This record gives sequence, C-alpha cells and structure tokens, in this order.
Amino acid sequence: MKSELFKILFEDNHLIVIDKHSGVLSIPDRFNRSAPNVYSVLKKKYDQIFVVHRLDKDTSGVMIFAKDADSHRKLNMDFESNQVRRIYHTVVEGIVMKDEFEIDIPLRDSKRKLGITVPSVKGKPSLTLVKVLERFRNQSLLECELKTGRHHQIRVHLQTIGHPLLVDELYGKNSEFMLSFVKPKVNLKKGTEELPIISRLTLHSHALEFTHPTTNQRMSFTANYQKDFSALLQILRKYSK
Repeated sequence: MKSELFKILFEDNHLIVIDKHSGVLSIPDRFNRSAPNVYSVLKKKYDQIFVVHRLDKDTSGVMIFAKDADSHRKLNMDFESNQVRRIYHTVVEGIVMKDEFEIDIPLRDSKRKLGITVPSVKGKPSLTLVKVLERFRNQSLLECELKTGRHHQIRVHLQTIGHPLLVDELYGKNSEFMLSFVKPKVNLKKGTEELPIISRLTLHSHALEFTHPTTNQRMSFTANYQKDFSALLQILRKYSK
C-alpha cells in the first residue's frame, strides 16, 4: 500500500502501525489538501481512521493509527499519561559530552512566529531523556525518549542546550549535509554539482512501545533507518571519527 509513503509494520481490527517515510505528511495540509499524507490514504481504504499522534513531515519512522473510537480513546489516554514509550534517534551538531542526561525545559508556542516552539518559564512542562549512542568529530548520534509530547520538543530541547539537529532549517543552521562538510576533497565529474547526503530533518522515530487497547498486551515496534539517514552515518563513521 503506497510503498512510497509508508510501510505497514502491524495491523489488526483495532489499530495499524506504520513506518512513515520522510517527506510525507501525517495528516492533510491545511492549505494544500492534495499533498500526499498518510491519513488520507488510510481513510480511503478503511473509511474510518483515527489519528493517535503525529510526526513532522520530514521525520521518518514508527506511527500508530486507530481503527475505532474506543481504541483511539484508550491510546490517547496512554499517550497523555506517559504509558507509551517513544524513542527517537537523531544526529546533532557538536560532541555531546554526557553519556545520559535529562532536558527538563518548559516549552510554549512562540508569540512572534506561527508554528515555532520556544523555551519559556511560562511554558508547559517538557521532559526529554537523552543518551549518546555514538560520537563523531563534530557530531553526535543520540537516542531521545519523549516523556512529554510538545510540538517540536526534541528539536527545541536540543537546540536550547547548544546541539541542534545536524539538518534542521527551522531550529538549526543546515538545510542539507554534504560529503564535503567532512571530506576536504570530493571528486566530481566535470560539469556536475555535489548532491547532499541528506536534505531533511536528521530525526527518526525509531521505536514505540505501548499496550494494545483491547488485548492489554504490551507491544513494541521499531523502524529501520531510511537510506539517507544510514548513508549519513556511514559517511560520519568513515570521515568524521
């Protein structure tokens, strides 16, 4: 089903778990209803589908949709009460020194710019648990566990501590990452331009662990890195150790 948009990881009568590809909206765009999105594809097939949570357009990885109102209600309650374990992997700028730590910084919507989240003492409590998975010369691969689910939480929290996502136009410095950023001499064919290794958010919804709304069975799903994310790590391991 729409292999260019997502892959189904699990499905039963009550829910569907997918691996969303980057560049795909979770729900319809307010201004461009024809833009490819997961919700519209699922609704067309199942007629009734419920959004449990969302991923940013350029974030890849695991998502859940509910097929009935009762499952939707129970899953929403579990998300709100922190009964769902949400693990993200991200590559950030700089070397993160602590192996494990918490980012406990309140967040709120910006009053100056629509769609932007900012740290604020008047914001809602926001907690991210961070673990370093791998360090490179000027970058780090992190595992981030969301304990709250604020808008752009991981991106803003990491920017606030001085380690924005390696590629993040909104909160970071780069809109893409090139091989030439870490390799001084890149051999290109005459008349060709260097293409980016990755040109979207370096953020991946790696794993979700939750309780099935009907069977009460604890379930866990993971999504492999997409090719661009894997290629980025290969380049960093080779040229930025």
